[in-house]
Amino acid sequence: QVQLVESGGGLVQAGGSLRLSCAASGSILSMNNMGWYRQAPGKQRELVADITTSGSTTYADSVKGRFTISRDNTRNTVSLQMNSLKPEDTAVYYCSAVLVPTDYTNSGRYWGQGTQVTVSS
Repeated sequence: QVQLVESGGGLVQAGGSLRLSCAASGSILSMNNMGWYRQAPGKQRELVADITTSGSTTYADSVKGRFTISRDNTRNTVSLQMNSLKPEDTAVYYCSAVLVPTDYTNSGRYWGQGTQVTVSS
């Protein structure tokens, strides 16, 4: 069974930094795009950053220049370095990956359980 497990959330003051990590485990044939989404209370889930297998990245305008996404294809991991954090970055952050399991069933987008990031002013 494929799982995505996040780590690294927490409480930080405005201007501080946090690093989120996500590891995919299970029988995975191929991993395509990996990314981070977030959902604040009362708001829809939104894309924060995405990275392709070749390393091409996409960022939400609100985090450009502050957040950096990276991945390790050999370990099936993706990370999000978050600098200059703002109170409006407070949300539950979800790791996501588009992948194909070795048995070809349930191919598609998978989600982690989410990790809370709280930025105090």
